[in-house]
Amino acid sequence: MNSTHWGSPGALVLALACGLPVHAQQAAAGSGSIRQGFEAAWARQPEYRGAGWRRDAAIASELAAQRWTPEPPALELTAKGDRMTSNTGAREYEAKLAVPIWLPGEKSRSLTAAHADSGAVQARLFAAQWRLAAEVRDAYWAHGKASLDRSLARQRLAASQQLAADVARRVGAGDLARSDGHQAEAAVAAAEVAAAESDAALAQAAQRWIALTGAAPLAGEDLAPEATPANPAAASHPVLRELVARADAARSQAELAAAQTRANPELMLGVTRERSDANERYAQVLSVAVRIPLGKLSRSDARIATAGAEQTEAEIQLLVAQERIGTEARAASERVQALALAVEAAERRSRLAAESRGFFEKSFRLGETDLPTRLRIELEAAEAERQAARTRIELHAAVSQLRQALGLLPE
Repeated sequence: MNSTHWGSPGALVLALACGLPVHAQQAAAGSGSIRQGFEAAWARQPEYRGAGWRRDAAIASELAAQRWTPEPPALELTAKGDRMTSNTGAREYEAKLAVPIWLPGEKSRSLTAAHADSGAVQARLFAAQWRLAAEVRDAYWAHGKASLDRSLARQRLAASQQLAADVARRVGAGDLARSDGHQAEAAVAAAEVAAAESDAALAQAAQRWIALTGAAPLAGEDLAPEATPANPAAASHPVLRELVARADAARSQAELAAAQTRANPELMLGVTRERSDANERYAQVLSVAVRIPLGKLSRSDARIATAGAEQTEAEIQLLVAQERIGTEARAASERVQALALAVEAAERRSRLAAESRGFFEKSFRLGETDLPTRLRIELEAAEAERQAARTRIELHAAVSQLRQALGLLPE
C-alpha cells in the first residue's frame, strides 16, 4: 500500500495491523476528508477495540512455542506413615518432578503455527479496515452528491423567484399576460419542491455519515477527492492477504495436529526419604523415570480434517477472489476513463447553455422571446450545470471506487 506519513493521525490506518501502539484518541475530531472520516469510523469499530487483545494472544502463543517444555512441570509430594496404626515410627517422604517433553517436530511446528496465527490476525484486521473504507467512501460521496443537489436546487429556486418577480412586474405593467405570471409561479413551485426534496436527501446522507464516523460532515464545496492511483501488485490486496494468511494458518495447524497424535511423554525425577521404624536413620533414594503414553489421540484426526477443510476453502476462495478483484479493478479503471470524457462533454454543454441563457435573458427583457422559451432555456441551463457538477463528483467517486478495488486504504 502506498503511504506517506505515519506520525500524524493517519498512522491509525495501518498501525494496529503493523503492531504499533496507537490509541483511539488519535482519531481526527473532524471528518472533512475520506481519510479523516475513515480514521474516526475505525476508532469506533469493535475490531479496533479488540485488536490489542488479539495481538497479545498471538504474542503469548509465540512465547509458549519457544519454551523448553510444552506444558509447565508438575511437582508431586507424598508423605506416608503409621501414626494411625502401629505407630512404630515408619515414615516415607517422596517428591517427584514431572517434566513434559516435546513430541518429535511438535515444537518447531507449534512455533510455525503461532507465527501463522499472528499473521492471520493482522491480515484479518487489515481486511476489516478495507471493508470499512468501502462504507466510508460510499457515504462520503453520497453526502457530497446530496450536498451538491441541494446547492443547485437552491440556486434554481433563487433564479426562479427572481424571474417570477420580473414577470410579475411586467404583468402589472401590461407587457405580459396573466398566464405568463402563472407559468412563472408554477416554475417557482417546482423549484421549491426540488429544494425540499434535496433537503431531505441531504439530511439522510448526513445521518449516514454521522452514524459511521460520529462527526458531522463538511459542506459539499469542501470535498477532498482522492488521488488517482497507480496499479499496485495484486498480492497487496487486503482480501488476498487475508485468504493467504488463512490458508497458511490452516496448513500450519494441520501439520501441528499431525505431530500431536499422542499425549506428551514425561520425564520424572524423584527423591524418596524413608525409614522402617523410629530407631533407624532416614535413607534417601533418587529415581529417574520416563512416562510414555500409548495409543493415538482420538481428537487428532478431527483436528487434521478440520484444518484441511479450512485450508481447502481458503485456497479456493483465493482463486475466486483473484479473478473477481482483477475484474473489478479493470471495470473501475474503465469507469474512471469514461467519466473523465463525460466531464469534458458535460462542462462544454454547461458552458454553452450558460451562454445561451444570457442571450435569451437579454432578448426576453427586450420582448423578443416569449416566456415559455425563456423558462425552457433556464431549465436547460440549470440541468446542464447540474449534470456537469454531478459528473465531476461521479468522477471523484469513481476514483475512490478504483482505489477500493485495488485494495488501497484512504490516505
